[in-house]
Amino acid sequence: MSYILALLLQLPISESLPPKPAAPPSAWLSLIGAYASNHDTLYIYEDGGALVALLRPAAPARLAQAADSVFTFPTRGPYDADRVVFRPAEIQVGPVALRRLQMGPADGGQLRLRPVRPVAELLRVDRALRPPAESGAFVAPDLVQPSRLDTTIRLDIRYATTNNFLGTVVYSSARAFLQRPAALALVRAARVLRPLGLGILIHDAYRPWYVTKVFWDATPAESRWLVADPARGSKHNRGAAVDLTLYDLATGMPVEMPSTYDEATPRALSDYPGGTSRQRWHRALLRRVLEAEGFTVNPSEWWHFDFRGWERYQILNVPFEDIR
Repeated sequence: MSYILALLLQLPISESLPPKPAAPPSAWLSLIGAYASNHDTLYIYEDGGALVALLRPAAPARLAQAADSVFTFPTRGPYDADRVVFRPAEIQVGPVALRRLQMGPADGGQLRLRPVRPVAELLRVDRALRPPAESGAFVAPDLVQPSRLDTTIRLDIRYATTNNFLGTVVYSSARAFLQRPAALALVRAARVLRPLGLGILIHDAYRPWYVTKVFWDATPAESRWLVADPARGSKHNRGAAVDLTLYDLATGMPVEMPSTYDEATPRALSDYPGGTSRQRWHRALLRRVLEAEGFTVNPSEWWHFDFRGWERYQILNVPFEDIR
């Protein structure tokens, strides 16, 4: 966590964040991204109304626009260069050419994997299995729907649609459940966001254990780092984790974030430096509000938050249709 973010997280919302940044020039959106040579990755992003070049561990360098696709450094930049020239699929920084990396789905939509076994078959098989045995004194489960406690909390449950990483419907209904303390904390967060004209949009919350097993069995072995190991279960299985973003109360549209949901790229990191000022502002606001109510962000996924005390809840395998 950066020192500045650490300070922001200690302040009230009214004092912790600067005003919402303006959108950058639309022509810059095609320039923003990550570019790689054989040894380095150079990030181009927007910050404070300027394009910035970052080649870690060097400090960011602001760029000045000299022409449509030519930007200059106020002083010597990365590779001791004086300027950056953007070309299709690459940039030239002094003598060094760097290719543009594909960050996220090419169409801006949902990450997709090809299941190694039919999901419909796995749903039949894995639903009959039992989760791993656990020992200890657990709190009695009390799953409730946050959207029923606050009507501004909306749902976009991806696993109840084909718009998910497996491209297949997995959930029997588009509902989101959390353990009651976590649900009430989410309601408090929604109340904080409301005066800012923003609401909470949930993509996933409680997940029956058999679904975690389906994800594992359907995912190619080389990509299993993307999903939870069913042998250990997940915080989603305990009803103590939620995947969410923000939406505009006036338009109903999700806000801009640095990456898409369930995206397996560096853009998904909670401290990814790239994107635009506005995207990072939204991400920082979401984190600030959720962490103030007892959630903790997953460092690898800006949208994933775990509720404090998650270990007090056991792994559950109750289908949605059996929750009253």
